[in-house]
Amino acid sequence: MQIPSITPFSYSSSSSSEEDETDDSKRKSEGFQKDDSPPACKKHRGSGTEDDHAHMVELRPAQDRPRLPLPGSVLDMFREPEDPSTEDSSLHSGRVRSFQHERGNWATYVYLPYSPDEGFLDLVREMAQVVSARGLCLTWAEEFHVSLSQTVVLRHHWIQPFMLSLRTGLASCPRLVCVAERMKVYCNQEKSRTFLGVEVTTGHAQLLEVVRAVDQTMAEFNLSTFYQNPSFHISLAWCVGDCADQLRSDCLQDLQTALDSQEGGSFLLTLVCEEIRCKSGNKVFTFPLR
Repeated sequence: MQIPSITPFSYSSSSSSEEDETDDSKRKSEGFQKDDSPPACKKHRGSGTEDDHAHMVELRPAQDRPRLPLPGSVLDMFREPEDPSTEDSSLHSGRVRSFQHERGNWATYVYLPYSPDEGFLDLVREMAQVVSARGLCLTWAEEFHVSLSQTVVLRHHWIQPFMLSLRTGLASCPRLVCVAERMKVYCNQEKSRTFLGVEVTTGHAQLLEVVRAVDQTMAEFNLSTFYQNPSFHISLAWCVGDCADQLRSDCLQDLQTALDSQEGGSFLLTLVCEEIRCKSGNKVFTFPLR
């Protein structure tokens, strides 16, 4: 019986094993596993041809890589407020803002609406002819109301609590009837605009009660209250600048004559007050009177 030959198993020398272990320990201490060196220093294991080198990844420094653009929604979060000096007043019929426009600020005011009938509109057209004949240029209103507050600024997150407070304050105010029958000229505090209006002569005391309720809400939010001795009126027209003296001297008496000569007289300018409104930005809130 022939005994098969046995090929001796070759063991590596102890010095070789210690060297491998030393290399492994060195790699681990530097944060790499065996054969996991960074791509920039890893040896290429291909055939060594140019095609093999073409598949190697080219690494570039972080500062040389193109940056992704930020979304517009993120950029808008840090946009500077609009500079009032860059605003074109010609886009607003020459009007100038009383306060700087900022994103999130809502111009707000309280008023008594007036829905004109055809007789009132005929009166306004006649007054426009009187003013034009005197060489004056006014912008005539398209909507009519009696202001019950100054124009104030509300932050967006104030709107709902402000309206809730206003509704609570106006809940006890009764309906009323007002009559406007006296032509009057007004100029705003900044002397930047002049107004032509018809002053309320009947119902003044009742409107003061409404203003007191509105002022309570204004004070609650640290906002400006109404004027101490207000002249309630329906604004008919306006112009830029302080033209009050010119309007009074040139055509106020003729406008009063046109108003008095209307059939029915002051009856044309009777306001039945059933609700109060508040406009904030482009939103209108309605508060019925009891």
